Amino acid sequence: MKKILLTAVFMGITSCAFAEFPAEKIKLPPGFKIEVFASGMDNPRSLSVSPKGTVFVGTRTGGGKVYAIPVIKENGTLKAGKIITIASGLTAPNGVAFKDGNLYVAEISRIIRFDKIEENLERPLKPVIISQSFPSDTWHGWKFIRFGPDGKLYVPVGAPCNVCEKEDLRYASIMRMDPDGKNLKVFSRGIRNTVGFDWDPVTGELWFTDNGRDNLGDDYPPDELNHAPQSGMHFGFPYCHGKNIPDPAFGLEGSCTKHIPPAQELGAHVAALGMRFYTGKMFPDEYRNQIFIAEHGSWNRTEKNGYRIMLVKVKDNASVSYEPFATGWWDGEKLWGRPVDIEILDDGSMLVSDDNSGNIYRITHE
Repeated sequence: MKKILLTAVFMGITSCAFAEFPAEKIKLPPGFKIEVFASGMDNPRSLSVSPKGTVFVGTRTGGGKVYAIPVIKENGTLKAGKIITIASGLTAPNGVAFKDGNLYVAEISRIIRFDKIEENLERPLKPVIISQSFPSDTWHGWKFIRFGPDGKLYVPVGAPCNVCEKEDLRYASIMRMDPDGKNLKVFSRGIRNTVGFDWDPVTGELWFTDNGRDNLGDDYPPDELNHAPQSGMHFGFPYCHGKNIPDPAFGLEGSCTKHIPPAQELGAHVAALGMRFYTGKMFPDEYRNQIFIAEHGSWNRTEKNGYRIMLVKVKDNASVSYEPFATGWWDGEKLWGRPVDIEILDDGSMLVSDDNSGNIYRITHE
């Protein structure tokens, strides 16, 4: 196992010591294995993999860095090559998305593009500003971005608050635009803060996670997994949370019948972030085209919740189960890590970023 530095000052827990990643603490279904794929990064968050196999990594803190990790094959196994810092000093460059040889990076209020990035990893070209049309609020201002099957770049704008109502319709939404930044429009509304979405590989329809509001107690409201098969849908925030919890300040009678309910209620305060449909062939068939969700973990719950990878099984455009897949990053009162995002490599193995330990893990099945 690889020796890494575990550092945490979180929820009253402080630890700073060299320790081996406790792979044996992570509980997986039979036949699965987890190991450290890459380590030593500052706050690795969103992931994007190019067709050539370069893993791009966004960050939210830690100097505003963006990383690139070429994937190499060694003795028939995919391994991480040299970790390259391709940018630094950016403003919370959480979101990364790759298209047509170029890397798109989402900062708080703008989207920039690094052209021909894989040809210039060691000396990237000066980034091109694609759009500066987003609010500058830092509360829920960091962004996850992805290109949809329609070729457009989807960009969320979180609510700049715990719960509030804003006249500016950009807030609490998912927006989309052309790759050159033109035709920026709201796609869906009523979304408090999504930091992960993907499209069903069969139907091409959008699914996304959403973080529920705070200060309604340990068990309310749930985080959400939502399904947006078309534009123009409203998912309830700030009027209704979960399937039927009117907001005490903004909810009116009938609020929860006027908006789209979640496809699946997740755990309360689990901080559901990155999600992916599994499209690889390494895992058993039962996992194909099913949803994996990285739950970053609660910060304001009496008994902590999350710190795990969950599996949502989908049939006929509906969730039929919500169950643990990988658990153990939180063990009693010891914090090992906080999963953030998920990506699938060409061989079907799964990458999981962890912004607490600075690691990216690789999950395989034998």
